[in-house]
Amino acid sequence: MSKRLFALRGAVQCRNEEEDIAGQVSALYDELLSGNGLAEGDIVSLIFSVTPDINAKNPAAALRASGRAEDPALFVVQEAAFSGGLERTVRVLLHAYMEEGSSPRHCYRNGAEVLRPDRVID
Repeated sequence: MSKRLFALRGAVQCRNEEEDIAGQVSALYDELLSGNGLAEGDIVSLIFSVTPDINAKNPAAALRASGRAEDPALFVVQEAAFSGGLERTVRVLLHAYMEEGSSPRHCYRNGAEVLRPDRVID
């Protein structure tokens, strides 16, 4: 079976503390990989966005420091601040090769489930 490039989405809320950002981002990453049967070699890139109130730790640097995602390209941007937007949130767009016909499983956790209740996996 052939593979094609997929984009997986995820988000997590965290406290603006280095340890919590690192732990929550690692858990989000691990859940995206396990939920989609991915190996790290399948991953091409990750784009993180952070709300303006998250500035204690760069999520890409935190993920790399944990020994994960050493090869893919990582990039971080700050989200625009919108009235009523979910605070303390790190979002990710992960690009990976998966088997053609796969059904991507996105991941919203630790309070970020409200962003996409239709994508929450029990």
